[in-house]
Amino acid sequence: MIKFESLTKYYGHVCAVDNISFEVKKGEILGFLGPNGAGKTTTYRILTGYLQPTSGTIRVKDQFNIQDHQLEIKRLIGYLPESAPIYPEMLVYDYLNYVADIRGVPKDKKLPHLKELADLCSLNEVMHKSITELSKGYRQRVGIAHALMGNPEILVLDEPTAGLDPNQIAETRDIIRRIGKEKTIIFSTHILSEAEATCDRVIIINNGKLAADFTISELREMTKTEPFEDIFRRITRGVNS
Repeated sequence: MIKFESLTKYYGHVCAVDNISFEVKKGEILGFLGPNGAGKTTTYRILTGYLQPTSGTIRVKDQFNIQDHQLEIKRLIGYLPESAPIYPEMLVYDYLNYVADIRGVPKDKKLPHLKELADLCSLNEVMHKSITELSKGYRQRVGIAHALMGNPEILVLDEPTAGLDPNQIAETRDIIRRIGKEKTIIFSTHILSEAEATCDRVIIINNGKLAADFTISELREMTKTEPFEDIFRRITRGVNS
């Protein structure tokens, strides 16, 4: 579904992403882990067309690459940055209706689609509230609904549970798992137990390099003898990576 091929990105003399290659299968939920500054957000920005790589490429559905088919790839992707880009003065319904217009949702399908997203993201009780009145958890759900607008095949979530309380984290996890039944998802997180509970596979990136790639079953086998947090620290310190 998505192939990262020798992807490299320099900012001046600083290498943010260093020759990484991996594949995300269709229908897979991939956890993208790493410490701050590891290169996760830069990788996301290249995938979603906000940045061009210095070298290498990303291919989506085999026939599209990010250098030549940015518009086609953007149509396939729903993206939620770490800070959801929402307009706080708007009502939730008005905002999502506005996003539907931007994403080109046909008029005759718009209302059913908005209802579907409200159900999926548990937004029905706040659809006619101002976004500024909402808790951070609800704002994040609005951001997820925004990313899902137009029914993209791929969902890219950058720290979707950052700053949420434990109940909100659990609710967001549940939404991701439900979405993952139909879509390919890549999401980054600093909460290691969250990746284990939600993902099919985990990739760890450190200093711009691919440091580890585990299926969840492999990871669970490893955690029988070593806590996940210790595995993560060991890998990101460059030991046995």
